[in-house]
Order: sequence, then structure tokens, then C-alpha cells
Amino acid sequence: MKSPNNSSVKPAVCVVGLGYIGLPTAAIVARAGCRVHGVDASQHVVDTINRGEIHIEEVDLDGLVQGVVSRGLLKASTKVVPCDVFVIAVPTPFDANHAPDISYVLAAGEAIAPVLKVGDCVILESTSPVGTTEALRDLIATARPDLKCPGLTGETPDISISYCPERVLPGKILEELTNNDRSIGGITPRCARKALTFYKLFVRGTCVVTDSRSAEMTKLVENAYRDVNIAFANELSMVADHMGLDVWEVIRLANRHPRVNILTPGPGVGGHCIAVDPWFIVHGAPEQTPLIRTARGVNDGKIHHVIAQCEALIAAHPGAKVACLGLAFKANIDDFRESPARLVAVTLARKFGARVKVVEPFAAELPREFAGTEAELIDIDTALEETQILIVLVDHDQFKAVPLAERAGHLVYDTRGIWLDQPRGSGAEAEGLRLAG
Repeated sequence: MKSPNNSSVKPAVCVVGLGYIGLPTAAIVARAGCRVHGVDASQHVVDTINRGEIHIEEVDLDGLVQGVVSRGLLKASTKVVPCDVFVIAVPTPFDANHAPDISYVLAAGEAIAPVLKVGDCVILESTSPVGTTEALRDLIATARPDLKCPGLTGETPDISISYCPERVLPGKILEELTNNDRSIGGITPRCARKALTFYKLFVRGTCVVTDSRSAEMTKLVENAYRDVNIAFANELSMVADHMGLDVWEVIRLANRHPRVNILTPGPGVGGHCIAVDPWFIVHGAPEQTPLIRTARGVNDGKIHHVIAQCEALIAAHPGAKVACLGLAFKANIDDFRESPARLVAVTLARKFGARVKVVEPFAAELPREFAGTEAELIDIDTALEETQILIVLVDHDQFKAVPLAERAGHLVYDTRGIWLDQPRGSGAEAEGLRLAG
């Protein structure tokens, strides 16, 4: 990066990975006046961005990308080029045994290593298990023995390496990338200060510096905390089903206590963060994490509870057509990663075939796992006209807007609590059946 004495000269920035985090980050950095070179393995993604268009759904991102591309501040490629700052924002999935897979991070490190020069700043943003930033550093040190790397030399390092995770909400990514506080963890304090200088170019929130391992753990803890609290709500909903109680009423009353704030249950937990990150902690400390592991089991188990409830409801009404409302992992986005709604819907489609219809306003076609099921993608109006059972899996605004008069004649399984005015009942005689979820 440029020295503080020449702070008017913005650094050239390379963002590796142009997905749900990388592309918005690249666009915001470009808006701040930096020339940004975005890198992605997909030629389709590269071509789309270079046309000033986007390949993901996110509020206001299309206009921002179009603007910075047209001004020559953002350009995409499949190849890394020399820059001053390198931001890595690639996936970090887990395998069948819930062990974290950091191969994409290491591959990004291999890609940038040949072009690194003295003074460069490398920042990992991908959610990662503790120690990943140091592993990235070790890879670079092996690939570039001519560069003095932080933590491995007694002299002043040639480059800086830090970790700074995002903490954003889909649908508000641009706003939160700018306004949320950031935890910046350097391999050394000097590294953290270098990264801090970069983030202050576009972040209005407070930037707190720490070490890389603490920053890595902080990101995992944030999502594990949410997972544990959601697990309590989901477990409570299953208890309520067992006891014949309305979980939404119980939560509403309990939350009137000044020190109680029970979250909202759902059909499970999805997305690339909350459903994944707790496993990184469990993998790193398996004997010390019974609560986190149990929470993961509760939330995954809630999906199968919902499937069983749905199957029983559908089987009890032979011939009735079913509309599964939503496939995304949360409301008003097109992100289906780790989505419990998606698993519920495809499981029902495989069992009940053409009786199952799917409503997903953020999808142009059904995901590939629906192939051969005879399920059909329809809109909400068609669902209200042609189906008899409505299964609410995602709380999209479009679904919330359906008044009682249009759904009162349907059997309803509401896993999101968006239709609390739906009458309760049981059996085919009921005008409407609202199961607790």
C-alpha cells in the first residue's frame, strides 16, 4: 500500500472470488476510488461483470457495479495481476465429516504468490477455521522464499498478511459492508495496521485490530452463538408440536419477560455461515464443544421434523395438491446455499411427485435436484388457485402479503409464523389448519 505521506494515491486492489461477498466488496472499494481487479474462476461471471451486470441478487448492487465498471474502476478477469492489496473472498465449505475445506483459500494464495512484491498487503476475508491465515502465510513463504513474511522473520517483513471477516446480512450487504464494525486480525500488529489503513478507505464502522487467530475465532463464535439460540427456538417448536401448543403464542408471551428474547423458529438453519461455521469450532476442539455440536444436531433435526410433519399432512389428504412456498435460506434473497427449505421441498417432490408445486419468486427454474420429480415451479397466485395445502418454508414478503381471505380455505403448515391469523383446526373438516412449525 502507499505510504500515509502519499495517502491521496489510492492502492490498486485485487479481489479474488466474486461471489456474494467478493463482488459487493470489489464494487464498494471501487466506489471509494481504488482501481479494482476482480478475479473469478468462472468465465461467465467475469464476462457478466465486465458488461456492467451482476450474476447474483442483492439490493442496489446492479447499479453500483454498472457505475464502477463504466468508470473503469472495476474490471474482472480469470487471472491475478500485480496490485497493492489482495483481498481473498473464496468459499470455505466442509466435507462429509464436517471437516473444514480450506483448499480454495490455499489455491487463492498460490495464485497471488507469484505477483506479490515488497509492500503488498494480503487480507483473507473468507470465514475460516482458526490458523488458516497462518497457513496462508506459510504457503506464500514457501512459494516466495525471496520475500520476508510476517512472523517468520526477525527483520521488517516485506509483505503484510491479515484476516478480516465480513459480517453482513444478505439483502443489506452494501449497507453493512460500509457501516458495520470490522475485526482486523494481523499476523503481527504491523500487519493489522496496514490492513486498517485499507479498510478505513471505505468502512464507516469502527475497525478494531487484534491478532489473526482471535479474529478468525470471533467470526466463528458470532455464527455459533446465533446457531445455538436458533436451536433453542427450533427445539421449543418441536416440543410445542408434541404437546399440541402454539409455539408462536408461547414465544410471544415468554418474550414479555424483560430478560428473555427467544428467536423465531423455522424449518432449520441454512446459508453458508450459520449452518457451516459452528462445525469449524467443533472440528478444532471436539471434546470442548458439546453444546455447539448439539445445537447443530437440533437445527439439522428440525428439517427432518418438518419433513415428517409435511408427509403426514399430505398423506392424510389423498389427491390434494401441495404448494411449497420458498426455497431460499432466508427471506427476499436468491441464495439457496444450505437451505432447509430446499431440502424439504425436494424431499416432498420425490415422494409425492406431480402433487407438489413450488413457489420461489427469486428463481427462474427449479434447482437441478428436482429433475425427474414432476414438481413444477409456479407463482403464488397459481398456488392459491390450484393447490389445497400451503407449506410456508420461507418468509418472503410476497407470501406475507397474502391476506387471510385468499388462504382461509387451505390447509396450512406455517414453519415461519407469517400467518398467525390462520385459524387452527384438525382434519379435513377444518377451514384451515395452522401447525405450529
